[in-house]
Amino acid sequence: MMFALGLLLKIVMTVGIVVAASIVVERSGPFVGSLMASLPTAGGAALIIIAMEHPPAFVAATAIGSLVSNVICTVFALSYAFLAQRRGLAVSLGGAFVVWFICAALTQLVDWTITAAVLLALVIFPLTILAGRPLRAEGPPKARVALTRSDLAWRAGVVTLCVLAVTAASHFIGSFVSGLLTFFPVAMASYFVILHPRIGGKATASVAAHVQAPLIGLALGLMSVHLLAETTGVWWSYAIGLSIGLGWNALLWGARQWRRR
Repeated sequence: MMFALGLLLKIVMTVGIVVAASIVVERSGPFVGSLMASLPTAGGAALIIIAMEHPPAFVAATAIGSLVSNVICTVFALSYAFLAQRRGLAVSLGGAFVVWFICAALTQLVDWTITAAVLLALVIFPLTILAGRPLRAEGPPKARVALTRSDLAWRAGVVTLCVLAVTAASHFIGSFVSGLLTFFPVAMASYFVILHPRIGGKATASVAAHVQAPLIGLALGLMSVHLLAETTGVWWSYAIGLSIGLGWNALLWGARQWRRR
């Protein structure tokens, strides 16, 4: 029953946020949309399921893999942004997934600790933010985002398959790989799938190029989960980590408003 509730939570969170963020992009532009795209929808719900089935030590170790996966997602988004300048959805998204899988395979060569994961983030985040700067545009796109029932149906199906696979495999693949797959960019990818055909590759690429800075907040939240899960309890660590991520996004939004004024 708890697994079924967790699975339903993940589907509802992912589909709801992806659809809402698509509408936000139409109304408010790519920056605000990227703040929503960086929220831990699918990954956060998967962590809840893992916490129901594993002890705090496993959750703390999983957070290291999730942190590394989050860093890889910045490369995934940037790869899509560059490809979408001239390519269609299939090539752009397919190429970005190839990059993600290559990076994920390379992480298996390292014996990860929280220190190594933080050092990786300190290197990759500034590089991806700087590299994506020419691709970031301002203002909402001109096209209207129309959503259909088929959009919601296949997205819910993909999310369901991912959470089933990750949750079942977590008993065999270990904590790090579980964390790595927990933040597999299915929500972000479905976000691009909605927008690319409707507003165009360059406009969607702008959203992808904006998402690196908001993902820093998610990284800080995952780091706090690792540090606090065994001392303060898993659920408190989740609450604190989510608060850090939301606070970071609020800080980014406030700083942007201040610069505009």
